[in-house]
Amino acid sequence: MEREITSIKVQKHNQQRVSIYLDGEYAFGLSRFVAAWLSPGQKLTSADIDRLLEEDSYEIAFQKALAFINHRPRSVEETRLRLQEKGFSDALVEVTLQRLIEKNWLNDLDFARQWIENRNAFRPRSKRLLAYELRLKGIADNTITQALENYAGDEDRMAFKAGLKKAQQCRQETKPDFSKKVGGYLSRRGFHHTTVRNAIDRLWEAVALPESERCDEME
Repeated sequence: MEREITSIKVQKHNQQRVSIYLDGEYAFGLSRFVAAWLSPGQKLTSADIDRLLEEDSYEIAFQKALAFINHRPRSVEETRLRLQEKGFSDALVEVTLQRLIEKNWLNDLDFARQWIENRNAFRPRSKRLLAYELRLKGIADNTITQALENYAGDEDRMAFKAGLKKAQQCRQETKPDFSKKVGGYLSRRGFHHTTVRNAIDRLWEAVALPESERCDEME
């Protein structure tokens, strides 16, 4: 049985969606994109309605995903979990993810490289910890390896950079206390103990106050 579209109205609380009226009664809502080819007077079969509602579900999922990834870069797995949390079916989620990947709006390699660059710029840490963080984001090991190929700088340089602020905070400490505090800080950022020892020596030489000055300030 066919039903006639008697009215199409833009929804008050969401200008991107419209309400579809069939035979004078409200029937369902659709995104404006899905409803673009509809017009009053048009007849719809039950199959037409089912197809429209299915297309609308895909469009809703797609727009939810876009809003999520536009806030900041996301991995494929993060986006998958977000859509699942919103109640979308697994099949619908996978279709949406594939659509985003095909448009290159989701790209785990790009995400991993951006993550590493951001960490290096603001919160330096070891390759080992970077890899661990990326695994938590659902990034595959081979993608992590590829992203770390362009890792800016060696571990010694990054350990020095990572520990500089902490070392400046501890510049009045004795060498043993300085080593303990700065070393613990660097170890928590995943640096190997040999790298930590080397960084401590360099940082001590770079920022520690001469003993006479430390004593003067402590008096």
